[in-house]
Amino acid sequence: MLSHDRVWAAIDALALRYGMTASGLARKAGLDATSFNKSKRTSPEGRDRWPSTESISKVLQATGASLADFVQLVEPAPASGATALPLIATDRAGPEAFSDGGRPTNGEAWQRFGFPDIGHEDAFALDVRGETLSPYYRDGDLLVVSPSAPTRKGDRVVVGLKNGDLLARELHRRTAKTLDVAPAPGMDEEQNLPLEDVSWVARVLWIRQ
Repeated sequence: MLSHDRVWAAIDALALRYGMTASGLARKAGLDATSFNKSKRTSPEGRDRWPSTESISKVLQATGASLADFVQLVEPAPASGATALPLIATDRAGPEAFSDGGRPTNGEAWQRFGFPDIGHEDAFALDVRGETLSPYYRDGDLLVVSPSAPTRKGDRVVVGLKNGDLLARELHRRTAKTLDVAPAPGMDEEQNLPLEDVSWVARVLWIRQ
């Protein structure tokens, strides 16, 4: 079924497939960089705003994707166009839920989440509960992350600490001894997390807020 959420999710997935943010995809398509922002997807009165057919056409031209590719992202076929990602609530995501390197382990805490195939076999979804990943993400947000996705300065990442805590931060650099992340809102200095305390780091690939 064609829905507002699925059409916008398809645009997000297409941006991800070509290594861009939604804003980067809009710029590449010759549109205003804010055209695909989350805030533009509903009106101030709460009415759904849909991307225009012209915008979608420009996106397809900019990426080289076909209309069939886009439709596949809107309504993924179970056999080939979609996958079932492991899904866990952040308040149940303790150290026992992950193997070395941040791969999900089999266990009762994990569920399944249907999502377009994004080419990362170890990707998983995090259902944010409470203030676990604040101030970047709020209760009810849904993230898709991958511990094997390449990272660079400025990427949003989720860090799993060996004590079981999860952190959402913006990456600055990784040194031989520390993982350096930007100060979270309200903090003055970057954090230098000792690598000996870090179990895994996963790049945020997609967000539903």
